[in-house]
Amino acid sequence: MLKGQVGRICFSRIFEDEDLAEAVKKRVEESDVKAGVFILIGSLKRAVLGYYKEGEYKPIELDGPLEIASCMGNIAVNEKDEIVVHPHIVVSNEKSEAFGGHLMKGSFVGATAELVIVEGVGVKLRRAFDEKTKLNLLKLG
Repeated sequence: MLKGQVGRICFSRIFEDEDLAEAVKKRVEESDVKAGVFILIGSLKRAVLGYYKEGEYKPIELDGPLEIASCMGNIAVNEKDEIVVHPHIVVSNEKSEAFGGHLMKGSFVGATAELVIVEGVGVKLRRAFDEKTKLNLLKLG
């Protein structure tokens, strides 16, 4: 377990038709947060969720409009010190049926999305490839 302090809190709006996964990463990079968490609410015109199975994410495509009931994730760096965002999302349709998974590229914002980035200070979060799972797992240290 790592313990640190809360640093900056950054607020950002993501606009209609932006790819949500790409936009979150872009805003995190612009904020220069290298360790932390984020939360997000809003709407999507279309969602692509990833379901992890047998060493890879299987895409699940959903047509909207969809409400983002919850979207959150963590922020770390890889072995090359590049920022890595690990986002998960739960969306609901007009019947309040909910679907969740890893947020994938191809999920396009509807009216808006509102992002809050919380920086972790005094912690170093890294992701490294794990041969067994074929995932870039979080390494604390």
